[in-house]
Formats: sequence, C-alpha cells, structure tokens
Amino acid sequence: MSATPQRHRRARRLTFAALALTAGAGAMVAAALPAGAASGHGAGPGRTVDVQMLSFNDFHGTLEPPQGSSGNVSERQADGSTKAIPAGGVEYLATSLREARKGHEYSVTAAAGDMIGASPLLSGLFHDEPTIEAMNKLGLDVTSVGNHEFDEGKTELRRMAYGGCHPVDGCYEQGKEFTGAEFKYLAANVTDEKTKRPLMSPTFIWKKGDVKIGFIGVTLEGTPDVVTADGVKGLKFGDEVETINKYADELNKQGVKSIVALIHEGGLPASGAYNYDCNTPGAGAGISGAIVDIAKNVDPKVDALVTGHTHQAYACNIPDPAGNPRMVTSAASYGRVFTDTTLTYDRQTKDIVRTPLLAPKPVNKIVSRDQAKAADMSELIQRWNTLAAPIAGRPQGFISADIAGRGSEKFEKPLGDVIADAQLEALAPADKGGAQLAIMNPGGIRADLAYKASGAEGDGVVTYGESYTVQPFTNMMNVVDLTGAQLITALQQQVSGPVNGPNPKILQISKGLTYTLDTTKTGADRIVVDSVKLNGAAIDPAKTYRVAMNEFLAGGGDGFTVLKEHKNKLVGASDLDCFNAYLANHSSATAPLAPPVADRITVVQ
Repeated sequence: MSATPQRHRRARRLTFAALALTAGAGAMVAAALPAGAASGHGAGPGRTVDVQMLSFNDFHGTLEPPQGSSGNVSERQADGSTKAIPAGGVEYLATSLREARKGHEYSVTAAAGDMIGASPLLSGLFHDEPTIEAMNKLGLDVTSVGNHEFDEGKTELRRMAYGGCHPVDGCYEQGKEFTGAEFKYLAANVTDEKTKRPLMSPTFIWKKGDVKIGFIGVTLEGTPDVVTADGVKGLKFGDEVETINKYADELNKQGVKSIVALIHEGGLPASGAYNYDCNTPGAGAGISGAIVDIAKNVDPKVDALVTGHTHQAYACNIPDPAGNPRMVTSAASYGRVFTDTTLTYDRQTKDIVRTPLLAPKPVNKIVSRDQAKAADMSELIQRWNTLAAPIAGRPQGFISADIAGRGSEKFEKPLGDVIADAQLEALAPADKGGAQLAIMNPGGIRADLAYKASGAEGDGVVTYGESYTVQPFTNMMNVVDLTGAQLITALQQQVSGPVNGPNPKILQISKGLTYTLDTTKTGADRIVVDSVKLNGAAIDPAKTYRVAMNEFLAGGGDGFTVLKEHKNKLVGASDLDCFNAYLANHSSATAPLAPPVADRITVVQ
C-alpha cells in the first residue's frame, strides 16, 4: 500500500501542553492530530511522517523468471476461485520496487533472509556473486541471514558480505574483484561458539533526516537441522524471541524506539493465495506455524515483523503481548511478490504509531511480468549468462511434459520419484554401494522440470542449467546400512517430532518402496507400519538394508535424526551427476521421459 495521500490542509499549531502524554500513549495523540500536522504535509514538518517499507524474502538467487509452476503466484478471485499469474525475475522486481518508491521521500527496503543459496545455475555457478550484485543495484538496505546463507559455511557468507574473490575459483571477470554487499547483513542470534560474539552485526539503524528505524535480524533457531553440518560448524543459533527482545532493549537504550524484526522463520496461511486475508475471522486467525508463537512473545517494543522461510505470502495482524496491533508479513519467494508497508513515524515519541487507525498497513503485491524490464538487470543477466553459457546450455535429456517438483503440493512429487530412481540406479551396482532403495528430502528439490524452453534449446530439452536449478546443492550421495526398524522410524519422523510434527516433510522414495500415509491419524501413527514394503515384501525390522541418500539426510538433516545412526557408509557421485545420468539413460529426442504417475505412497484422507 502506498503512503497516505497528501492532504493540503493548513496545519493547526498545537502546543506541547496539549500534547503532554507519555511515549506509550503518544500514538493516540497522533491519531487525533489534524491531517496536515499528523502526516507531515502542509507548511513545515508535521508531528508524524509516513515511511514506506518495501520487503521481500527467500529470493534464492532467482535472477531469471522461475520456470513452471514455481514461477506462478496464486491470486484469489472475487468468486473464491484462484488464478495462476506468472511472476518474478529480478528485471521485473527491480522495476516494481523502483516504481513503488516514486513519490516517497522516506523509503527503506528490507529482506528476511535466503537471498542466496539453493540458487539456479546463473547465480549458483558463481557462488551467488551475481545475486549480491543484483541486490546492490536493487537498492536493498538490510536483510537478516537465512539458513541458506550458510550453505557454503560462515567464511563464504562473510565473503558475500565484505567482498573478495573466491578462494578456489578466483575472480570471474577479468580486472574485477567482487566487492561484496552494499546492504547490511544481520545475524543477531548467530554466535561463534569460541568467542561468544555475534557472527555478523545484530542490528542496523536506518536514518533519514530526523527519522530513525532500527532493524534486528535473526534466522531460525533450527538452522542446524536444515543445513549440512559443515555449513554451521563452530556456530551457535539462539532463540529467536530471546534474541530479538535483547536487542530491542539495546536499541531503546540508544534512543531508537521504532523497531522492525527481520525473522527468517515463517508461518502457513490457510490459503496459498497471495491476497488471502489471514485476519479472517479474527486477527491472525488464518495463519499457523512457528511464527505465530514468536509473534505472540516478541516484546511490544518491536513494531513490525518481516518474516520468511516458508515461501508463503501473508500480511497478518498478530497482536503483541500488550494487545496492540502488530503486522507480520511474508512475500512468498523467488522475487514473485513484495510487501509495501506504510509505517507512520511519530517525531515526538520517535516510535511507530500502532493504533487501529494508524497501524502499519502492509499489502502484498505481485511482481508482474507485464511491465518493463529494468535495463541494468537485463545487462547483468546477459553478462553472467555469457560466462555460464558453455556449461548451462548443454542438453542432458528430454521430457514430454512438465514434471512437477517444487511446484507440486502433493506429498509424493513426480519429480521426486524421478530423482529417487536416479539415485537408486546410480548406486545399485555392487561397486557403487549396492543400494536397494533411495530416499530424497523434498526440500532439496528446488524447481520443476518445465517442458517449455528456457532459451534456444527447444521445448522438451532439459539443459544442464535446468537440471542444476532442480538440484543446486551438488550434495554427495551416501549409501549406508539401516535396519528395517530404523527405516520405519525414518518414515515416522516425516510426520512427528519437533521439526516435522507441525509441518510434515515427506521423503521422496525410489521404485519398489511403498507404504500408506493415513492423514486422519496423528504423529507417528500416520505411517501404517504393516504397509511398508520393498518390492512387495514387508520390511523386516531386524534386517539390514542398503539405502542411498544425500549427505544432508545422512547427517540427520530435516529432523531425520535416526538416519545419523547409519553404518558402513560409502560416498558416491553427486546427486546432480546421478540425476543427469538418469536423464541421459532414460530419454531421447524421439522417446522423451514422461512424468511418472507418483503412486508409491497411498494417502488416506
């Protein structure tokens, strides 16, 4: 939502005696002020001023418009139906933000983490330097770190922030050294285990004239559960609420009363539509997930929460512990949506006004592709694409139609079946590990395979760039021993425990493994144990099975702690190599790979 329209009214002079209220009650007076004096328009500066905050999250290096269903945003229509609208791409995001800023003297742009990591090849091939460059050009002021900022470890994250060429790959463009982020990275709840000091700055104070807004940035406390162990080695991740409250106090002591928390943790709205009203039937009633408890416990000193991680779009009012209205927002992912919020800043109290009348007003807006491209972003993409072209355009295989992965809302994803089968095929030979089955974490599938050509390769051709976008982590594959009992426990951990109980993560499974998932039950009981079979034979709890999985899962990632109990590990090829080999072996121009039926998991609803 844009700032309050100008009202050319003469501001009446109010004495300080008429405004003699405490800082906590100052917002009530601001709401009662004449329009000109209250909104800072008319003759001279007014009591309050509208500050525009533009925000987004989970960009994941998606410089080019995302393909397939991952590139659509769901829009709720007046009749209750939904419509898929193509969105995203940094050329359009830049245009959207620049247009939104017009007419706003006070405007700050903030993000809630995962700007980089799990990126398509155009950014990932160059260790996300192109994305940092794009964010600089975009005018980003500040962001929290997210879990994916740690994909390559703390040293690489600091390089992203402060610059310098890659220690192994060097500088990518002749005569140019990577300069790092011109925006501020915040990591208030990430500390070095040895020094106990924050890894990066905890806070950032944005200033313009006499207006000051403090930002606190945190990532989810559970980051070690969703990142490879090497990525977070030597780091401690603190409680989000405790950390935010601590630094809110510190900002207050510095005289900063207006505070925004950038939190890389999120919620799950009842609808996937970006324009769904999550305040129906009451404040914050239409949203669930970790962010709800966080919002209810973060100190009332904090005026707004910009969140991420779940890749959902929402703009909610979840009252703070004092019962005051407080906005909680998220802008989906991949640069498809941004949030435009009006913050009313009271110059006397130095705080954000949060009365029902003048509470921050957030609106999520689509980054439409029906607008002009930002020329500087087009140049950036073309420049890096030229460097990537020799690798990115290599054909890997052929498909007959879209194969849904990240964009699928089903428990079992067609692309998940393909990936698991590829891992099994690559690691089944005795000299490769002797795998009998393969399991794949759903979060490791970052995109769909789209039939429509992304470049000049032709429809149905899967390029290296496209397969890399699906599996960008290049995780090494492991083949390990697990007992049947451990395997069943792993399936139960999909739908139980502190990590996956509230938000199930259903493993993608290779051919031959079948079972029933009963969603009418709760917790581990949702896995029908007697139904778990391999090639038609019931899993024997006492028997040992050779199981293929990536190193992230083998390390107990995503809450699958039982998988750390494996034995006899053999390290194989990377997941991407397995995937590309499978595409080459099972498709051709005349016999393309068709989307699988995805019927290995029987779901009872």
